[in-house]
Amino acid sequence: MPELTYERYEGEEAAGQLDAFLPAYEEVYADPPYSEGPSDVAAFIEHYLVHVRRKGMRLVIARDDQTNVIGFTYGYLLPADSPWWSNVDANLADDFTREDGTRTWVILELAVRAPWRRRGIAAALHTALLDGLNVERVTLTVRPEPEAAPAQAAYKAWGYRSVGVSHPWEEAPYYRTMILDLAAFA
Repeated sequence: MPELTYERYEGEEAAGQLDAFLPAYEEVYADPPYSEGPSDVAAFIEHYLVHVRRKGMRLVIARDDQTNVIGFTYGYLLPADSPWWSNVDANLADDFTREDGTRTWVILELAVRAPWRRRGIAAALHTALLDGLNVERVTLTVRPEPEAAPAQAAYKAWGYRSVGVSHPWEEAPYYRTMILDLAAFA
């Protein structure tokens, strides 16, 4: 297997990397269950440029020995006023949904291009993304469709558990919301 590198970018420096990983994003999310087109990609770009200004923003890019982007992941700290948990259909306790801006880190994207899958790259991206975070827990969402079964299985193997189903906005698909308690690994 070629030598891979993992580059981490914090905060605003992640904004300058959008052009580097956008082709990988477009490739991965064109496939089912996402089936994203140009308007979806435009919406992603708009959201990403907001996300890079969030507290705790971190991006990790995986590259092959030819410097091609083969995968990426990013996330940030949930702010105290985050609506994240209000979109989950489960009856979650107030203490569970309480955010203070430092408690929970959210992974918004974790993607690996098809030719590179099943080689441990997603796990390495995940590890690099979480390395050194000082939070109680990490949350993410995953699509429930059969095409997303490998991602669902990976998250479960990494210690995530499902806490409900999320429907973040009217036109959005449904997602399984998962959480990883980092205190269990301390």
